[in-house]
Amino acid sequence: MHIPQNILDAVNIWLTPTFDSITQDAIKEMMTSSPKELEDCFYKNLEFGTGGMRGIMGIGTNRINEYTLGKNTQGLSDYLHKSFPNQEIKVAIAYDCRHNSDTLAKVVANVFSANGIKVFLFSDMRPTPELSFAVKHLGCQAGIVLTASHNPPEYNGYKVYWEDGGQLVPPQDNEIIQVIDALNYDQIKFDANEKLIEYIDVKVDEAFIDSTIENASFNTSVTAKENLKIVFTSLHGTSIKLIPDVLEKAGYKNVQIVAEQAIPDGNFPTVKSPNPEEPEALTMAMALAEKTNADIVVGTDPDSDRLGVAVRNTEGKMVLLNGNQSMVVMTNFLLEQWKKQGKITGTEFIGSTIVSTPMMLELASAYGIECKVGLTGFKWIAKFIKDFPNQKFIGGGEESFGFMVGDAVRDKDAVAATLLVCEIAAQAKEKGSSLYQELLQMYVGFGFYKEHLISITKKGIEGSNEIKQMMVDLRENPLKEINGERVVFIEDYQNSTAKNLFTNEIETLNIPKSNVLIYYLEDGSKICARPSGTEPKIKFYFSVNCAIQNVTEVSEAENQLDNKIKNIIVSMNLN
Repeated sequence: MHIPQNILDAVNIWLTPTFDSITQDAIKEMMTSSPKELEDCFYKNLEFGTGGMRGIMGIGTNRINEYTLGKNTQGLSDYLHKSFPNQEIKVAIAYDCRHNSDTLAKVVANVFSANGIKVFLFSDMRPTPELSFAVKHLGCQAGIVLTASHNPPEYNGYKVYWEDGGQLVPPQDNEIIQVIDALNYDQIKFDANEKLIEYIDVKVDEAFIDSTIENASFNTSVTAKENLKIVFTSLHGTSIKLIPDVLEKAGYKNVQIVAEQAIPDGNFPTVKSPNPEEPEALTMAMALAEKTNADIVVGTDPDSDRLGVAVRNTEGKMVLLNGNQSMVVMTNFLLEQWKKQGKITGTEFIGSTIVSTPMMLELASAYGIECKVGLTGFKWIAKFIKDFPNQKFIGGGEESFGFMVGDAVRDKDAVAATLLVCEIAAQAKEKGSSLYQELLQMYVGFGFYKEHLISITKKGIEGSNEIKQMMVDLRENPLKEINGERVVFIEDYQNSTAKNLFTNEIETLNIPKSNVLIYYLEDGSKICARPSGTEPKIKFYFSVNCAIQNVTEVSEAENQLDNKIKNIIVSMNLN
């Protein structure tokens, strides 16, 4: 098979003495035995997406390895020295349970230290939200976590945080990328200054646990906590290091842990995908809940920033809430608590994203506060906190099972969210209700919103091109009607435009550019198309809604909305 010249050019750089002999030998082997794989390894550089840089581990510019991470770290080191002249620069580094996470974290620490930067390196795997906390707690200018969240076992990644504890946002991300791109691999300083690397663990853990309990506890009685039966699973991930301790210290004694999934393991042997968004991932936890007659199930992804929640419905059956449902329940509870405490003055806000449920806007309106809506990813919610210092952030989330309680952590945080959701369930149970019944009452008060997500996976170069073409078609030949309903508005976040198809009026969107399209239908339905920033997928988000007068109407309304979503999918040829 012919190897394109641009691939050969990239490969030849990796066959120089800058790279170790094992790497060079593997490349030579691929050139003869697997030229197509070689092309995929070198056809592009890994890019920063919505969750940092994430990719398959292996050799090449399009893979996670010591050289690609070393180059990123060298570029970030140079940028830090430029951004903080004449200061002692400090960086915190954490890592998850994935293969090579610990060794890659040490490579990153080595490069920072070789550039004269003080490094706080966690001595063992830790949840991602603790890294965000540690950046501020330790007075660091930046932080790194080695994780690929819930991706398959062959993936790893590199998330960069800034001094506010939030992830990189424009213009810094692009400025850093320019510095990285201008570097050659032979400019990476790999020789560590061990004197600048300090290992951290228990003291930071204790501070993080105390902060979590302070932010996510709301005067739940001792009896209510003891009466709540909880099943928890870490899905072989890092949350086992902290969540059981947080729950115990907060007073929750009745916690059953799924033992088979409590051992951190980058192969995730008991699940197809360690993603609490997938119902299958919580199968073992749900079975344990039935066996123990638990009230609530909580499962977290490998780096403990997302959580899946299952509760008993009105018939006593365990049901998994989707990310939008858990988000609105947690947000509404926070708003109620703030209102009870007299802390709502009108200058507060909650945060959400353009692909999440519009019900968040209804909640904000009802409590007389603002709902700030940004692009997908918690870095945008964290940016709101930084950009609006005169407004107080209460909480917020996104549909992909992430939530943030207050501003102590500036990223989605399954540690605090787990405690918060247990507080909600415990208080509801004590007053003869349940978390599920609280959700149903919200549907009566704010409207019944039903969301659905489908992901279409397209791997490799061909898949990437197919995804691009799907977006081109939706953008250049927009649908005028979907499922018999006229399209009223189309928001194009790449072009920063919102077009009214009835009047042809065009407004400017004041949100950073992103390859996202949203169609709004005449009946209030919302459809969003968005290629993933970290996976070879294109995602379609659907939101439909209707009004109900009381909870007895929920079942019929849900069937109607489910059918509407199915019909929309069919009419768009996405089934």
